[in-house]
Amino acid sequence: MNIRKFQDTDRSALINLWNTVLPDDPPHNEPSIVIDAKLAVDDLLFVAEHQGKLVGACMAGYDGHRGWLYAVAVLKEARRSGTGAALVKYAMQSLKEIGCVKVNLQIRATNTEVAEFYKALGFISEERLSMGAFIE
Repeated sequence: MNIRKFQDTDRSALINLWNTVLPDDPPHNEPSIVIDAKLAVDDLLFVAEHQGKLVGACMAGYDGHRGWLYAVAVLKEARRSGTGAALVKYAMQSLKEIGCVKVNLQIRATNTEVAEFYKALGFISEERLSMGAFIE
């Protein structure tokens, strides 16, 4: 398995991966829009490939205060192989290299399997109220 930064040639494979693994994401998370918006800001977009096939991806962000992980996704057939853990660790190391000391992420409260995955990587649940607003 190889983990690396996203390249333009990965675009269609990444769109397909996110549509496959995150099929119920809201319209504002449409992969082609997200990719373009992310690359307009920075290049903290990482992919995992195995035998020439894109099998996972992770997007990271850093605002100078704390880092974030977004859209961590691994194809079902590549799960439980270390792909997700390697992606998260790679993204966290990339954030550390630019000065980040704390990484946050959000998952759906009902996604207990993914919560256990992140706990195994050292993440802990923090009592916070997550809020958001769409800008009109």
